Amino acid sequence: MTNLKLGPLPKAGMTRVTIALTDPLKEELDLYAAEHSRLYEPVETAALIPHMLESFLRSDRGWSRKAKAGKPQSGENMKAMAPRNADEPLPELHKFR
Repeated sequence: MTNLKLGPLPKAGMTRVTIALTDPLKEELDLYAAEHSRLYEPVETAALIPHMLESFLRSDRGWSRKAKAGKPQSGENMKAMAPRNADEPLPELHKFR
């Protein structure tokens, strides 16, 4: 039995986010979800995406160094995350180099 990089899923609180995927990416994610379901337990494709993103962020060494060095205090970015009017420009995001 081949193990996948994304092992059994932990139980965690979730926040709903909507994303758009290309058709080929959606198909590949569906195939991955089918294999994950075969190896572990039945799971919908959408349930895997947050865990994949978390795994990706944790494995990105450049991001890990920047995140540890400049981690914002709790609530510091709440204004940037607040709902906005669709006519307003997007807020300036922190740029890491």
